Amino acid sequence: MTGTVHIIGAGLAGLAAAIKLAGCGERVIVHEATAQAGGRCRSFFDHTLQMTIDNGNHLLLSGNHAALSFLESVGARHHLIGPETADFPFFDHKAKNHWTLRVGDGRIPWWIFDEKRRAPGTTPLDYLRVAPLLWAGRNKTVGETIPCRGQLYEKLIQPLLVAALNVGAEEGSAKLAGAVVRETLFRGGKACRPLIARDGLTTAFIDPAIAFLRGKGAEIRLEHQLHGLRLGEGAVTALQFADGEVVLGKDDKVVLAVPFWIASTLLPQVSAPTETRAIVNGHFRFAPPAGVPPILGLVNATTEWIFAFPDRVSVTISNADRLVSAPREQLAQDIWREIQAATGIAEPLPAWQIVRERRATFASIPGEDAKRPGPKTAWNNLVLAGDWTDTGLPATIEGSIRSGFKAAQSLSG
Repeated sequence: MTGTVHIIGAGLAGLAAAIKLAGCGERVIVHEATAQAGGRCRSFFDHTLQMTIDNGNHLLLSGNHAALSFLESVGARHHLIGPETADFPFFDHKAKNHWTLRVGDGRIPWWIFDEKRRAPGTTPLDYLRVAPLLWAGRNKTVGETIPCRGQLYEKLIQPLLVAALNVGAEEGSAKLAGAVVRETLFRGGKACRPLIARDGLTTAFIDPAIAFLRGKGAEIRLEHQLHGLRLGEGAVTALQFADGEVVLGKDDKVVLAVPFWIASTLLPQVSAPTETRAIVNGHFRFAPPAGVPPILGLVNATTEWIFAFPDRVSVTISNADRLVSAPREQLAQDIWREIQAATGIAEPLPAWQIVRERRATFASIPGEDAKRPGPKTAWNNLVLAGDWTDTGLPATIEGSIRSGFKAAQSLSG
């Protein structure tokens, strides 16, 4: 390409596309509507807690090859930390007991034959019953594909799929659930090691990406919101901003990497999901004592995942539409009681913050998955990116970055 690539949106999808293109020597301009890059994957200073927190808690896995490639490209792989083995500690809030899932490194799952490594109360045959997800069609739900009952479902499959799909496990897309299982449990422990951005999402992903892009000569224009697209026959001819119109040359390209509800407003002709699900995150200013694992899964509780950072304890609750209108104080108290039960912390409720994302992701159900478009559009100089596009994965960091890479490839391919 010889023209300029205008990337609309500096979330992970837009940054991923920019990194690929700038790394190949393309001239890139990134336009971001807000004052900060990162979209839903960013850190911010919270005045209530008087500390920097992430707007969402994100768990990555060692098999997330696009996310790791992104970090390696910008020299930030070291910001993700995790154990050397695929060990996942859990606490059953109803049974009041701790247990740990230990996934073996090999592709053949010998570990399921060791009762000390698998979920308590499960048998090797239970794990084989999950296999139909691997070849499920796009129109099938999880509930129509595998038995949604029993110890394995309650203790492992349901928590895993709610976290990955951000919908109720039974209503979730079996195809997307199968993709998650295929890329994690069915690839063995080397693809399942849990990873977290211990120093924050902005430190791990966003700041290094911006520094890399500027080092490649890319331009980052913050607080530069796109208001409209002027469309010609088969191509976008201009980008309309509040401060004027950018007329596109014949070799200029556009990557539209914005949330789907914004994309639908700018381009009503493009198919996109319409149904969303919420995520609730809780942050507590409390330095966890030694012995609390960095990541702890909860079952039979409101809280799903506890993240122990050096200066705070944070939690994530997916598929949380039921909680977006709940009283904040009561929600904080309920979550803290579950943290106490799971970790043995005895201290009373510390300073806290509840962050509710009402439209955190599209709903990963079959009907909404079917609406997801690919990167290419009817306009030859415009491609789409975002975790809501057809990445083959639910709305995750990995899916978002893959979409940006695919968009860049679509422009240059």
